[in-house]
Amino acid sequence: QVQLVESGGGLVQSGGSLRLSCAYSGTIFSINDMGWYRQTPGKQRELVASFTSGGNTNYRDSVKGRFTISRDNAKNTVYLQMNSLKPEDTAVYYCNHRNAYMIIIAGNYWGQGTQVTVSS
Repeated sequence: QVQLVESGGGLVQSGGSLRLSCAYSGTIFSINDMGWYRQTPGKQRELVASFTSGGNTNYRDSVKGRFTISRDNAKNTVYLQMNSLKPEDTAVYYCNHRNAYMIIIAGNYWGQGTQVTVSS
């Protein structure tokens, strides 16, 4: 059974920091293919950070220089360090495979996400 458990969200003031964690199991996904998504009401889920097939990282322009994705292979855990947070970063954050097609063919499993709220 696929399990994706995100944690670490909360309420923070603009300019603050949070560190999100995602522990996952029961999937064939490699930790090297994982990424972080976020979603706000009425909008599509968007990929904000991920590892690339070449072993590097990729970030959405709006979070470059502020967010850092990292991983602990031994713990099957992916992290997202978020600094200099802005109100527009407010969203529910999820982790999953960086490729939407792969998510679908694996059964379209998603965790409960973790809410990040940034006050101005």
